[in-house]
Amino acid sequence: MTPIGIGIVGGGYMGKAHAVAMQAAGAVFQTALRPRLEMVCATSPESAERYRAAFGFARCTSDWRALVTDAAVEAVVIASPQETHRAIAEAAFALGKPVFCEKPLGASLADSRAMVAAAEACGAANMVGFNYIRTPASQFARQLIDAGEIGDTTWFRGEHTEDFYADPKAPATWRTRGAGNGTMGDLAPHMINGALALAGPIRDLIAEVETVHATRPGPGGDEAVTNDDQAQIMCRFENGAMGHLFFSRVATGRKMGYAYEITGTKGAIRFDQENQNALWLYRMDGPEERRGFTKILTGPEHPDYAGFCQGPGHGTGYQDQIIIEAKDFLTAIATGEPVFPTFRDGMDVNRVVAAAMASSQAKSWQSLDSF
Repeated sequence: MTPIGIGIVGGGYMGKAHAVAMQAAGAVFQTALRPRLEMVCATSPESAERYRAAFGFARCTSDWRALVTDAAVEAVVIASPQETHRAIAEAAFALGKPVFCEKPLGASLADSRAMVAAAEACGAANMVGFNYIRTPASQFARQLIDAGEIGDTTWFRGEHTEDFYADPKAPATWRTRGAGNGTMGDLAPHMINGALALAGPIRDLIAEVETVHATRPGPGGDEAVTNDDQAQIMCRFENGAMGHLFFSRVATGRKMGYAYEITGTKGAIRFDQENQNALWLYRMDGPEERRGFTKILTGPEHPDYAGFCQGPGHGTGYQDQIIIEAKDFLTAIATGEPVFPTFRDGMDVNRVVAAAMASSQAKSWQSLDSF
């Protein structure tokens, strides 16, 4: 097993998740490459040292350029704010280094296009952090659809709903400032990625994007909210299926509402991330009086489950999804073969976001060919 030096830009919520995942991936999946936590970067020397000590990195820095150019850092994980993604990725690719970037890919569609160009010119492994589509249940759903188990898809409904801003009195923070931190930049990319993975490319769409609570309490009084709380998209997929997507950070009662329903000509699938170890499958088989949705509990026979546990129904969790991502990234580096979702897949998500924002402003249908 060959060691590989990992540098992670960002030590917060996702930085910690990726550090833990890199330490675990080799043991869980027996990967050909064994990560070595070489360097972590944070916004100040003090926070960088704190993350280094907490997560087990060999070294730390407050300058991402120092991390990217360090010879011992052989692959880069970007877990920093969106506006930093492009510069870090371009610098890493210029040195031929593989890059894993948290979603969304850059702060804009223009950023993601530039990042795809840099990745493909370099030829190094590149991936985007859409972790929810990696649960064993959702991977199994993709297999069922690809195998024709539910026939031709005719309808897709997906949502990513949470309630961390459902209370109008919740204070203003960085999350309420800037378009990229709104629901369309934060939650929507996950389910858009899920829709593209499960139902295929989107051809046309019409969308509504809105701010439910225009102001929130701030230290000096009420502060204007400058991004969106919720949005919906009605769309038509290239395969002819109809679709509806909904995203919200003000969905009272929803904690991790990454959920979808897929209707086909021979069956249907349902999934809800709040019960991430179960998939519901309907097959149009047998007498009508015996038909119904079957609850399938994930187990060792489902994708990427066995590395964690040999017991069916015992379940995997959020951190396990990030470990699966780490395994996939290491596999892409070791084999030289792309692993979904690549930077181009991330750019396709940003195309849908851009089309939805344009549609909401113009109050009209938009063709994805224009984005």
